[in-house]
Amino acid sequence: MRGETTVGKIIAETTEAIWECLQPTYLPVPSLELWKNIAARYDLLWQLPHCLGSIDGKHIRIKKFNNTGSRNFNYKGFFSIQLLACADADGCFITVDIGDLGRNSDGGVFRLSRLGRWLEIGGMNIPQSEPLPYDNEGPNFPYYFCGDEAFPLKSYLLRPYPKKTLNDQKRIFNYRLSRGRKSVECAFGMMVSKFRVFETPIACSESTVISIVKCACAFHNYIRKTEGKLYESQNMDSQDEINIPQHLAQHQQAVHNLSTASSVREYLSNYFLRPEVSLPWQWKYTVEQNI
Repeated sequence: MRGETTVGKIIAETTEAIWECLQPTYLPVPSLELWKNIAARYDLLWQLPHCLGSIDGKHIRIKKFNNTGSRNFNYKGFFSIQLLACADADGCFITVDIGDLGRNSDGGVFRLSRLGRWLEIGGMNIPQSEPLPYDNEGPNFPYYFCGDEAFPLKSYLLRPYPKKTLNDQKRIFNYRLSRGRKSVECAFGMMVSKFRVFETPIACSESTVISIVKCACAFHNYIRKTEGKLYESQNMDSQDEINIPQHLAQHQQAVHNLSTASSVREYLSNYFLRPEVSLPWQWKYTVEQNI
């Protein structure tokens, strides 16, 4: 038998050692080459060009830390710390930011995170803008991340159109974006299913909880890349004819000034209507369901 203090110390030291061992190989600081490979994989698997990853936050359930009041009490009704993660097309974590207060929103956590601050100043080895595939005559389009409605709209972070303003073109954009955005949700799901410590509130000190989460993220990538089955590309050589609805074909607009985040999103939504990049089933899941 070991006392709680001894067990807590063992857990803290072990998880920190695992993180230090695995992080350089399985969760390294992204290089320009790595970003390019991630973007190519996103285009291959989810037909989302220039996407560098999907970003989302997860509440890690904890037992209330001593002398912390309600700072970690979230809108879901339990105490938590935040895990803000960016995942690639195969559901592996690219970057993680752990330990923000549970009461904070995803957008607020992102703004204060290291990833958010670096992106705001143009760091992180992000590739330079260049034309989209099949759009050689078009403007240089920035590389970007995708997130849900909780995140701010930036030229480097695209979010769905609000539901109140949706038309068919915007529904198609939201559908295409959601195909890439789900990878981070799948990463969270796979990690929680593998490590049962996340099924109940974690009763440790704040620093130990952070070490446990860091260790789990690194272990997730290790298992995913060494023993996991990566996603396979969907068959894009389908013989299904792509018939763009007439009102959408006529609605396409030329957007060449990409100086604002809104114009970047608008250009990409128009791009998804082109026959050479349209998905044979995107009309079925968006336009036809709303007729």
